[in-house]
Amino acid sequence: MKLSLFNHIKQDIPAGLVVFLVAVPLCLGIALASGAPLFSGIIAGMVGGLIVTLFSGSQLGVSGPAAGLATIVLAAINDLGAFEIFLVTVVIAGVIQLLMGFARMGIVAYFFPTAVIKGMLAAIGIIIFMKQIPHAFGYDSDPEGVLSFAQVDGQNTFTGLWNMIDYITPGALVVTLLSLAILILWEMPLMKRIKVFQVVQGPLVVVITGIILGIAFRGTPLEIAKEHFVSIPADSEINAISNFFNQFTFPDFSAILRYDVWLTGAIIALVASLETLLCVEATDKMDPKKRVTPTNRELIAQGLGNMTSGLIGGLPVTQVVVRSSANIQSGGKSRLSALFHGGLILVSAMFIPNILNMIPLASLAGILFVVGYKLARPALFKQMWREGLTQFIPFMVTVVSIYFTDLLMGIGIGLAVGIVYVIRANFHSAFTKVTKDNQVLIRFNKDASFIHKAEIIKALNQVPENARVIIDGTKAWFIDHDVYQMVEDFKNTAINRNIETELIHFSKRKARRKTNGQI
Repeated sequence: MKLSLFNHIKQDIPAGLVVFLVAVPLCLGIALASGAPLFSGIIAGMVGGLIVTLFSGSQLGVSGPAAGLATIVLAAINDLGAFEIFLVTVVIAGVIQLLMGFARMGIVAYFFPTAVIKGMLAAIGIIIFMKQIPHAFGYDSDPEGVLSFAQVDGQNTFTGLWNMIDYITPGALVVTLLSLAILILWEMPLMKRIKVFQVVQGPLVVVITGIILGIAFRGTPLEIAKEHFVSIPADSEINAISNFFNQFTFPDFSAILRYDVWLTGAIIALVASLETLLCVEATDKMDPKKRVTPTNRELIAQGLGNMTSGLIGGLPVTQVVVRSSANIQSGGKSRLSALFHGGLILVSAMFIPNILNMIPLASLAGILFVVGYKLARPALFKQMWREGLTQFIPFMVTVVSIYFTDLLMGIGIGLAVGIVYVIRANFHSAFTKVTKDNQVLIRFNKDASFIHKAEIIKALNQVPENARVIIDGTKAWFIDHDVYQMVEDFKNTAINRNIETELIHFSKRKARRKTNGQI
């Protein structure tokens, strides 16, 4: 490993600690929502932090089990009949991702508009914030890490807020409020200039405070029930290193030839790759240094991670926005922070699960409130509004769609709206039409493609009888066959209306020769 990995150790270690604190309950919550053993989420967190990071070129991205795959995993485990058979699909997904990386399919990431990526970040920020409100009040019916509007308990985000009123835990609320006060204090410019506040991170103080309060509240009216704490399998399940290794599960490769196993593996590979590429694009935009992640290498790293995770009993992994944004917001500078977070998950699950189980979920809610707010800060919405409706509408459509559906569906809807605006912009800027006396000039300002046909036909139909039309394609480096044929048809039929038509650099042969010469 390169020595340069440790150049920012003072920033990366505290950032890795924060990511670890955020990641552990998310790993457990996603495993619970997926209908998988809780420890499979921990395995995926370890693999994402250690294996994927080692091979990834992303400096700030953090990988682990993804909430977007929870419904797919839940259905797959039930349909395939056994968790061990499902693990075979995870290995297959890793192999497919590996092949996708070598086939250089990571280029897909560059086709998503900036407005859609920013909308994704804002939507996730809002979802994180809203999902943490019940945990802050001590109502934990929905597992940590599940970001969909529809909840596993049959409720949704809004009804969860309503039901929370009947299950408020005063001790959890006190922990949340104190946690937020600590985090706000740590964010103040005056405090940031004090050295002790630079060394000791606010989230660590929040967690330690939560543990102390959880102990202090025992036997009092503010006592916090066991279900409101982190719950890594411990005690009789994992109380020694030997028992730790007994939690690993291995795939049943006797099912390797089943069609449904391969189909599920392919679906996981495609969804996981798309989520990873979207997260890579978003993480690069949040990176203060604006470093660009090699996407093909990322697919290879994710493939190796999923192969490893499947072989030892873990859930599928992807790069994850929540962990990556927490890493950036906590001052992470390089891959060391992600590696450190993965190492902490491994060590804590092996040696100190009982200590982690003393952390109130209310403490983590305070941390995630800050993460969510920074992702969906009001200034971002103002910025997108100032950039005009062509940016603001796809941005807002993406935000709303992701919030009420899921990540991939929302991205798809936002992308579709973005494409509509791109086509609309091309309609209005493709050509100019000038009419003077009895002459009409139609001059193309750029390439003439099939998407311009409707506007071109409209312009040609408006040419009056007995006029002279000049169609200038000088600036068009490419003339689509459909456009060329349409103009030729107009020229042939215009004679009947006594319209004289002149084409300048609009012949099919000249357009091809000009394009080929440019290439």
